[in-house]
Amino acid sequence: MNRSLIFDSPFLLGFENTRRLAEQAAKAAAEGYPPYNVEDRGDGALRITLAVAGFSPDQLQVTVEDRQLVITGKRNGGGKPEETYLHRGIAARGFIRSFVLADGMVVDAATLEHGLLHIDLARPEPESRMQTIPIRTAG
Repeated sequence: MNRSLIFDSPFLLGFENTRRLAEQAAKAAAEGYPPYNVEDRGDGALRITLAVAGFSPDQLQVTVEDRQLVITGKRNGGGKPEETYLHRGIAARGFIRSFVLADGMVVDAATLEHGLLHIDLARPEPESRMQTIPIRTAG
């Protein structure tokens, strides 16, 4: 992916992680399968729903690594060899779908229901922290 000129500014120092997150988000946006919804459930909670018809729980995996949520679906062979289709409109391929999570976002649960994989995310309220800095005198 081409580097963004905005991050190459000499006035933006230490933003390599932001550049990496933007590149990950752009790559994830280019993925088209499976289709998904993102629902705002209020109070910082989100639900991602992916259409994964035909996948069983043992063919799906949900992982979080370095603030990236990755959902993987793997098919076992794509059907029996003796099956003959006159029309095959239901996708039988595996997939990897990823989402970049903001700081503090946590995955609460993943539920497979009627061909839809629901992934519930939450952003717990950050703890209020106050720090008093001691003032030293010179000399």
